[in-house]
Amino acid sequence: MRAMERIGILVGVFAFLMAGIYGYWTSTTDLGMESVGVTGLILGGLLGFMIAWYLWMTRRKLDRDPADDPLGDIDEIQGEYGFFSPHSWQPLFLAAAAATCFLGLAVGWWLFIIGAFFAIPALVGWTFEYWKGEHAL
Repeated sequence: MRAMERIGILVGVFAFLMAGIYGYWTSTTDLGMESVGVTGLILGGLLGFMIAWYLWMTRRKLDRDPADDPLGDIDEIQGEYGFFSPHSWQPLFLAAAAATCFLGLAVGWWLFIIGAFFAIPALVGWTFEYWKGEHAL
């Protein structure tokens, strides 16, 4: 985790440095400083520092991470990664409804409303599919 923290800090420092250089470089033109690029670089730097801060806080609360040991084996990082639904059809229905909504933005609002009509039950179904029934948790 330390290596990922350092990468986040490196991204933050680089983006802030580039924001300063870019702001100075564009301010020498007749049009003045280009603020969108500077703002984007500053936000990118803040994102890098935010990731580094989160990883630092997480590392403080957990035991030693096997990924930090340079002599560690790959099998030391094994463990449970979470629960993944092997049989759910709800993401397919939700993806089709989202595609219909995005197509509705290009074609017309009436198609967006039809997509939203199908997206809401698909989202509710995906959220509550393990609430009760055969596969309830």
